[in-house]
Amino acid sequence: MARIDVRALLAVLALCAGSLQLTGCATNPVTGGNDFVLMSEDQEISLGKKYNDEILKEMPAYHDPVLDELVQRVGKKLAGFSHRPGIDYSFTIIDSSSVNAFALPGGYIYITRGMLAYLNSEAELAAVLGHEIGHVTARHGVRQQSTSAVTGLLGAVLAASTGIQGADTLTNMAGTAIVRGYGREHELEADRLGAEYLARSGYDPEAMLKVVGILKNQESFEVAVAKKEGREPNVYHGLFSTHPDNDARFREVVNAANKYKTGDTARVGRDSFLLRLDGLTFGDSAREGVIRDNRFFHKDLDFSITFPSGWKINNQTSRIIATPAAKDGLIQMTLAENKQRLPGKQFMQQELAIPLSSGKAFKASGMKGYSAVTVGDTPFGKRRIRYAVVNRGDDAYIFAGTARSTQHAGKYDEAILATAKSLHPLTGAEKKLAREKKLDIIRAPGGTTWSGLARRSPITNYPEEQLRLLNDQYPAGEPASSEIIKIVR
Repeated sequence: MARIDVRALLAVLALCAGSLQLTGCATNPVTGGNDFVLMSEDQEISLGKKYNDEILKEMPAYHDPVLDELVQRVGKKLAGFSHRPGIDYSFTIIDSSSVNAFALPGGYIYITRGMLAYLNSEAELAAVLGHEIGHVTARHGVRQQSTSAVTGLLGAVLAASTGIQGADTLTNMAGTAIVRGYGREHELEADRLGAEYLARSGYDPEAMLKVVGILKNQESFEVAVAKKEGREPNVYHGLFSTHPDNDARFREVVNAANKYKTGDTARVGRDSFLLRLDGLTFGDSAREGVIRDNRFFHKDLDFSITFPSGWKINNQTSRIIATPAAKDGLIQMTLAENKQRLPGKQFMQQELAIPLSSGKAFKASGMKGYSAVTVGDTPFGKRRIRYAVVNRGDDAYIFAGTARSTQHAGKYDEAILATAKSLHPLTGAEKKLAREKKLDIIRAPGGTTWSGLARRSPITNYPEEQLRLLNDQYPAGEPASSEIIKIVR
């Protein structure tokens, strides 16, 4: 996470709907037919650029020269064989452990480093990028006939990761943009186009089936773990999320792309791709902070927080959100500058513009804090919100929490306050826990097993299953002798 501009956070971002003029029918570059759309191509590109800037503020790029070159090269090659080769496509790796990819109108394509970690060939990377290019070439975003089709990235991410719809409304921050929720027919069209672009570019279209298999295995694993832990599974993956198992129509559109193949053999590029993943950050990044059970550590900012035991912690660039298993409340923490070093109560009134009641001072590891209650917008509607601000030098650590229940509005007050009071500088032992994990690409010695590798892995939760998922050998199978595989160090 990073510091935020409080005034920007509390302001509702204005969408550009008012600036768009009805342009009527436009020729679809894929079908050649007429589409009723709300914007010209120039407006589409302008919209994409605007929201690209917003996305990169909330979800910064992950910079790795080797992977950047690969993603750009593969993406540009696919785009050159697309129905809109004249667009200046942009391909960005997002510094997020989530497994996802998405596109904005105008040619802005994103893939998370979390998605890259689970891919096992250049062809699979091409499948992901080709699918997203398909959404752009078919103008799915603008064919929704409303800018509401390209809003809600932050809300979508938070809903997927916290299980609470509208988790971004606690502080009234509007989401940035993403093209999502296209519907089954648009997803199939993106599948068909992506498979065609793969074949024309010399890749094996079957890679699209492989990618869906990877995501379905992750879904199966999550369902099994959720059942074991007595909770609801979080199975949203975004990309290909509408594809049911053994989808005959999906297989048909992929197989139909074989007619576009340029030769007898198609590029897969397994080993060369895997070698490029060496050193890729796996899981939480030290720059954004590391989660260990119910604790959060940030090495660069030198602090640690303990959230309630059993709560799920989701780390976003500008906030941390923790939710209980019942998903009937949440605690959010943000960090803002307080160069005037305003006392907590004054900071709430002047910078957060919060009308306060029931306020009280407290201490967090010797640092001064102030907590108070107000009423505001939350994912559960208008609710009682417990705020707590802890001052540390020129920074203000802002905690806000709420409960779904109106009859027990203060249900999580003690948990919110305890979380705020847990704030403290990192100890020597905690600095070691704040280090990030990396992928290590090795050749498997003879007799290597996933269970043996798991025993030496720094992965703490289900290491064998996670290593299998990383290498597309879930739930069964063992590494072959001298096979290039991914482990975590």
